[in-house]
Order: sequence, then C-alpha cells, then structure tokens
Amino acid sequence: MPVFPKISLRPEVEKYLKDGFMNKEVVNTLGKAAAERKFETLLKHLSHPPSFTTVRVNTHLTSVQHVKTLLLDEFQKQFNGLSVPVLQHPDLEDVLLIPVIGPRKNIKKQQCEAVVGAQCGNAVLRGAHVYVPGIVSASSFMKAGDVISVYSDIKGKCKKGAREFDGTKVFLGNGISARSRKEIFSGLCELKGIGIRMTEPIYLSPSFDNVLPGYLFLQNLPSAVVTHVLHPQPGERVLDLCAAPGGKATHIAALMHDQGEVIALDKIPNKVEKIKQNALLLGLNSIKAFCFDGTKALKHDMTEDTQEGPPFSPESFDRILLDAPCSGMGQRPNMACTWTLKEVMSYQPLQRKLFSVEPRIGEEGMMGAGLSLEQLRQLQRFDPSAVPLQDPDQDALRDATAEDMIRLANKDCIGFFIAKFLKWKSTSEKDPQK
Repeated sequence: MPVFPKISLRPEVEKYLKDGFMNKEVVNTLGKAAAERKFETLLKHLSHPPSFTTVRVNTHLTSVQHVKTLLLDEFQKQFNGLSVPVLQHPDLEDVLLIPVIGPRKNIKKQQCEAVVGAQCGNAVLRGAHVYVPGIVSASSFMKAGDVISVYSDIKGKCKKGAREFDGTKVFLGNGISARSRKEIFSGLCELKGIGIRMTEPIYLSPSFDNVLPGYLFLQNLPSAVVTHVLHPQPGERVLDLCAAPGGKATHIAALMHDQGEVIALDKIPNKVEKIKQNALLLGLNSIKAFCFDGTKALKHDMTEDTQEGPPFSPESFDRILLDAPCSGMGQRPNMACTWTLKEVMSYQPLQRKLFSVEPRIGEEGMMGAGLSLEQLRQLQRFDPSAVPLQDPDQDALRDATAEDMIRLANKDCIGFFIAKFLKWKSTSEKDPQK
C-alpha cells in the first residue's frame, strides 16, 4: 500500500509520459481505464523503494556461498538479532537478494527534526545512514546523541541551514545524531562522515557502508541482468561504451574470469577515475578505462591501429555493451523530478547517435514488409520518385545554394536501400543444425 504520494513531475512532463505510455496499441489491448490505472500505479511505485536490495557478488575473489554466510552474520548485528533472509537468484547465480521490510508503522515522530536533500532521502530509503553533506536543515536545539526524526525535502525548497521547514517533506524514520546543529552548519570546515545514524527507518533495509567492499557490488537487478545477456567469454575483447561508474564493466570482467580485455569508455574524467577505482577495489586487471566520447569511438579511416585506446577500427570487439545515457527517471525511490520536458527529451538525440548508422542520408524504409515504424527508421531507402524529375539550367544552378544541391543529390539518385545487421556468428563456424 502506498505511503508516499506518486512521483511529482512537471505537468508537461507527466502529460508527455502519459501520452507515450497510453499509446493506441496499449489502449486497444487493455482498455483506456485499465491503461490509465496502470500508468498511475507506475507513478506511485516510482516513489517507493523496490521490494529487494540487490547485490552482485564479485566471483573473481570469492564464492557466492561465502558472501551469503558473511551477510547473514552482518545483518544479525545490524538488525539486533532480527532474522533477514539472503536469497541467491535462481537465474543469476552471482546475485543475492535481501528483502526490504516496510513500510513500518507506529514509529513515533520526534520533536527534534532534521531535513535532508531528496537524493540523500532516496539513499536512506535504500538502507543508508545520513551523511553530513546531505543535511539541509536541523532543529535549533539539536545536539549530538539526540534522537532525531528525519525528513526528505522532495522538492528541494528548504534553505541550507534552516532551523525549521514547513514545506513539502516526507518522513523517513528516526535516527541518532552524531553531530550537533552548530557543528554541521558552522561553516568552519567541510564535515564528512555520518551525521545521523538511522535506528528506526520507515523501510528497514541493510546498510552496506563499508560492508565487504571487495566482495560485493550494490547493483539494481536489471543492471546485473544486462551483463548476463551479453554473455562474455574468457579471452574475448569487450567494449563498454558508457561505462561509469563501472558496475557492468567489472561484471563483464568477473564473468570472463579476468581473462581477456574489457575496454571501458566515459567522456567525464572523474567518472573514468571511478571506473578505475572500482576495478582496483574488486581486484580486476583486465579493465582498461579511457576518457573518450563514445559517439566518436569508431575509427572511419582504414589505417592500422597503433594504440590500444580509442578510436577503434570496425570489428575490433567480440561484444559491445551500451547502457546509453538517459533521464534516470526509472530509478527508485524517486519522489520528485524537477526536470523540464526539454531536459527529459534531451537524451534522445544522443541515444540515437550512439545507435545510429552513419552517415544517415536516405529516407526510412518502405512500408508493407511487416516492419514496425521504428524498424523502418533503421533502414535507409533511396527512392528516385521522392522528388520530381529535374530539368536544371545554368541559371537554376547559379541561384541554388550548396545546401539545396546536396539535399537534392541525396534524393535524386539511384534506387537503393541500406540496413545494418549485427553479426551473430562467424562464417567459419559450422551450423549445428546441418
């Protein structure tokens, strides 16, 4: 049963998402009323944490059973003897699932309050303690050792250092303050570390702060599924195009038993450093991380590769993983998103660029072959009938701009079409059915 309101979105963003979700095919299949209910249910679920915390075991350094035993002991300590099961996923053998208990009722709210930023609040709902930088507001009388009720400023309206906040806030549970208000907001030095240790969170989920750091990696279930679908093999060369912070790249290397080569790209320097740190922490030596724009990773000239880094010649890799940049609106919990429609839609051109066949000059494919509109857009069709027959003279050529002529040349040419396919088997392999 929902305890939080549905995710708060700008009206134009919610309308855009609803229009896409309630497309003709969905409405025809489910009916309008059922489709609307399903969309509203989705918005409500986004503001709540998933039912399980998912961790991936680093099988390069340890066994799943060993980590499972260690976690059971750890949770006994964290939850004061409360028995919390640790389940091994039946289809993803290196994934462990820990159920989240909650929402817990009858937690008494305290007079002393602290308000944290939305991102910090989301982390608390997944089992984290409150770190000092995440605290936005605290009661004027808050001292170290006080029992504190913690709230999340889901719309980002609370001013840093405020003594009270009457705006939209969501109760996250109670904790014990490790710092006084004066220490937190003195401004004399930048404090780090735990500011409030959560003792009665509304959702009881284990804390993984400094828990088995080399043996496991916190990772959402779909992210762990991706690498298993990729199915990398020892000795292969694999490219992870948008790799930060390195969860999937390290998973690839682990599944390959650290044998082969994993090239990890990201265009932001500090994110590349994070990939390297995670690889070092997990003891993986097959990962090579480069600061490079994935949209420029393909080398277009045919010169021989003289360096190990990007750009790369065609067919340089056995497998490629692309987790394209996106809005992240599917992350949970997420109680509010202040993005504009323009910001939400800004990722589409980049995603298309990462996936696209370059250069794109022709029109989409011809209807009637049983392909969807999206599949037709993956083709390039050059149709001589797309423009009227031309009868240019010198005056017309002189008056035409270069852009007009190029546009015409792209259309008025021979009939042709282009489709790009993924190689799924080498021609040297024998077909097992023959």
